[in-house]
Amino acid sequence: MIPSYGINQNFNLLRIHFMRLLLLLLILFSNQAISQPIGKSVFNQQIATQFTNQDNLPEQAVNSITIANELPIVRIAGKSYSPSNDGKWTETVEKQPSALQNKTMKVLDKPVLSFVDYNSIKVYGTQDGLYFVTNKKVEQIFPSDANYSWSLRNVNALVVDSKNRLWFGSQEGVGCLENGQWKLYTGKEGLPYNKFTCAAAGPDGGVWFGTERGAIYAHEGQFGYRASKRWLPNDYVTSLAVSKAGTIWIGTKNGVSRIENKPYTLDEKADYFTKQVEERHNRIGFIAQSELTKQFDITTSQFAISDNDGMYTAMYGAAQAFRYAVTKDLEAKRFANRSFQACKWLSDITPEKGFPARVIIPIDWHEPVNEQYSIAYNEKRQITDPQWKSIFPRFPKSEDGKYRYKCDTSSDELAAHFFYYGIYYDLVAETEQEKSDVRQVVGDMMDHLIRHGYKLVDYDGKVTRWGDFSPEYFNSVYGYDQRGLNAMMMLSFLNVTKHITGDKKYDEAADMLREKYNYDIYALHPKEYFPAENVVPWDNNLCLMSLYGLIKYETNPELLLMYRQSLENAWLHISKQKNPFWDAIYQSLANDFTKLVDKNYFNRKDLFPENHLYAPNVTKTYYKAANKPEFILDNLQKIPLDLIGYSMPNTHRLDIVLDNSPGQSEEKGWHFDGYALPVDERGHVRQDRDGFDLNLTEGNGYSEHEGTFFLLPYYMAVHQKLIGN
Repeated sequence: MIPSYGINQNFNLLRIHFMRLLLLLLILFSNQAISQPIGKSVFNQQIATQFTNQDNLPEQAVNSITIANELPIVRIAGKSYSPSNDGKWTETVEKQPSALQNKTMKVLDKPVLSFVDYNSIKVYGTQDGLYFVTNKKVEQIFPSDANYSWSLRNVNALVVDSKNRLWFGSQEGVGCLENGQWKLYTGKEGLPYNKFTCAAAGPDGGVWFGTERGAIYAHEGQFGYRASKRWLPNDYVTSLAVSKAGTIWIGTKNGVSRIENKPYTLDEKADYFTKQVEERHNRIGFIAQSELTKQFDITTSQFAISDNDGMYTAMYGAAQAFRYAVTKDLEAKRFANRSFQACKWLSDITPEKGFPARVIIPIDWHEPVNEQYSIAYNEKRQITDPQWKSIFPRFPKSEDGKYRYKCDTSSDELAAHFFYYGIYYDLVAETEQEKSDVRQVVGDMMDHLIRHGYKLVDYDGKVTRWGDFSPEYFNSVYGYDQRGLNAMMMLSFLNVTKHITGDKKYDEAADMLREKYNYDIYALHPKEYFPAENVVPWDNNLCLMSLYGLIKYETNPELLLMYRQSLENAWLHISKQKNPFWDAIYQSLANDFTKLVDKNYFNRKDLFPENHLYAPNVTKTYYKAANKPEFILDNLQKIPLDLIGYSMPNTHRLDIVLDNSPGQSEEKGWHFDGYALPVDERGHVRQDRDGFDLNLTEGNGYSEHEGTFFLLPYYMAVHQKLIGN
């Protein structure tokens, strides 16, 4: 007989094991249920739609907006208007007109600028103060917190939010009263502007403020700024109303804007931009911005050429190559193949073997391209720029007479070509023919440079304006400031070419440039940082793209240590610009370095025998990437769907710090937190721009830029596992 206590004990043990197994299964199931690829995760994409006289709204200031049945009622000059199903606005009669604020009311004989009911208190804003009024008394309020104590002026905005907090907007700044305690905000806390006109509460505890220069969204101590034609028909905001769904309707001096939060995924955003590129930016395989014949009107888009069609086409091709590596989508491979063939065509069309053109256009192109670059024009340019290349025609005919190509090619083109060819070769080229085509074009380009003494030489037998990578150029008064960047780029081109072709002669050429001319030492300083006139943002783009090939295809541990230091030197200058493409390149290369350190790749006593401390110091100092990885995802989500080149001035903002470096312009600066302004609050729609440029414009509403701005950093980040799970 088995004792009863043994049976009970075994039963209890089985029950415990069963419960543990059940709990483990529940945890696993829960993780699978909530975990999903980053591309499928939903976020809110802000989308603006503007309504003006073209939509049957009078061309006058909006007096007020209210929401009825989730639709706006807009009042202009004593009449009410509502949107119809066709997007047009029609005059309407309100069944129950809302009471409008009586601007003639007074408190203590002072005209009221704003008022609201708050916890059985009448709150009034006037020109010289904030007042709480009850049945018993009128009390002037002097808000204060740990940082400020204010006697308010021009309290033009008052509102109570959905969490029953009182907010005001005054000349001093913004204040929030919660549980009897004030929290006050100025530019030092992120408030963009302080000339308020109105306010409205959202459903999530957020508050919108109207100002004389845009709209401001306040939520949990953070501020967002919506101004310029990207967001508003006119920056002077006269009225606000928020629907239950959180859609904000903004009335201005000339029209109405609707800004709505639409649920979006990054994959959906990528699909949107791929479609945008294919429909409006693909010109016979070349990718570039489009021109708008009517300002801000995307329906008037027409194909255009840029100075760097080859670069932009290569970058789009790289985006599609990363996409193919991630998804194996045959459409991505088709687009990557097309971009490769377009870039290869740029080299094949020129009479000088291995010399890539900038642009190819049909012979009947509608613009008088050669007339724009006449001999007289060249002579005039040489007065201000002695190195300007005088070559005519700048758009010669192709051998078959069907096309023209633009010459005087620059380092911009080369950097993007070599960047793309390495990525295409590794991720897309699968057949022997595809691989052979890459080997041929890369070899031809590199052989051209070597044949001409590391110079890009045009059909006239002379070096191009920005295509000199020679030691002689570096030692001249014209090229000394370019030697760090150009030396690094040339070593990168040689690394990419050796990787693709397998030909050791490119290693030998690189060894010669390092040993005889110190190209590796120059490369330690791959970017100019000062003076201001030598610092151009597109050099950042060329630098990071070239560092990618330089480091990715290097195997020498000593060189890898030097190039890791070079990467950090380059990135530090742009580390706070919040550029997702540059951050993705930096982090991916830095992560690769971390893996090598973890594998003890540099634990050798023969490295740098003249200074045995260099290798351990570099591995320790630059062991891990120093960027903020969350910025990549944040910026990808914030990139607007609207890539029209707007003028977006920001020097008036209170939350920016101007760059007072000697020689710097007065239009450079950064957000109060030390980083560039958010990407949706500045005019940047290209990777190769300065995030600290506060008044940047890209065509003043007459151009739309291609979605590579999103696609390249997104697919690169996913492929390199920089975002997602």
